[in-house]
Amino acid sequence: MRIGLMIGSDRDRQYRERVRGFIADAQNAEEAGFASMWMPQIPGYFDALTVVTLMGQATRRIELGTAVVPVQTRHPVVMAQQVLSTQAVCEGRFTLGIGPSHHWIIEDQLGLSYERPAHLVRNYLQVLNAAFAGPGRIDVDNDTYRVHSPLDVTDLVPTPTLIAALAPVMLRISGEQTSGTILWMADERAIGDYVVPRITKAATDAGRPAPRIVAGVPVALCPAGEVDAARSAANEVLGHADYSPNYKRLLDHGDARDVGDVMAVGDESAIVERLRGFRDAGVTDLAARVVALGADRAERVESQRRTQAFLATLCSQM
Repeated sequence: MRIGLMIGSDRDRQYRERVRGFIADAQNAEEAGFASMWMPQIPGYFDALTVVTLMGQATRRIELGTAVVPVQTRHPVVMAQQVLSTQAVCEGRFTLGIGPSHHWIIEDQLGLSYERPAHLVRNYLQVLNAAFAGPGRIDVDNDTYRVHSPLDVTDLVPTPTLIAALAPVMLRISGEQTSGTILWMADERAIGDYVVPRITKAATDAGRPAPRIVAGVPVALCPAGEVDAARSAANEVLGHADYSPNYKRLLDHGDARDVGDVMAVGDESAIVERLRGFRDAGVTDLAARVVALGADRAERVESQRRTQAFLATLCSQM
């Protein structure tokens, strides 16, 4: 299992500090030996692809990815142009994570349709995969898109694509058409008993390689007596599953009831044991979302530093 980091929003910093912080975070992660860094597309926050482009200019080895960009907000040709431009900057180290998002973002915030999200993703991927096949003309007609467009951004191909696949149809689409899935709020049982068998069968039936299973997992290093408080903090900072029925359905396939239950938290041995459980369930890539604990910024910065430094020691062990 490759160990990477997932960035969170740092609303304590002003925008200039955030931009410098993104670049420093990527450089520090690369220097520490992490395999990857994942940037979420958070509503109302920095654009994930723009941040990845900044990181790509400042690094040389580490894989950079999005987790995840909603497909409804960008036409697949526009998405392909931006992605391939980002890939050129990253010199082949970029992985695109996309998904259909949630009704409360697409409908309630943006006023767009959230009907038949899996159907949309399948048609979207048909255009995107054609665009990623190499420079040339894209000719795709389906019942969502009619695309006849030239595209010549870069010959760095292919660009790996992961989708946020939480339901059976999405897992089948992921296995058939992409490099794998990127998950959030999935515990070991949900991954091992539900996600891995379905996506692996779909990939095998389609004659594709074994899929990547990228799991976003909150992590916090703390004394045993602070574990419950850390889980509560994760639920508060990272959002409750009740807001997103997609996550609720995924949680129903495992033992966790909320994001705090998915968390790897406690002392060093507790974190190692939990992460080994994810590895043994079939996770190929860990996207560790460090949850910084503390009453003020100084304490949170130190908490994040300790947790991240410990995770770096595990990069060669998992």
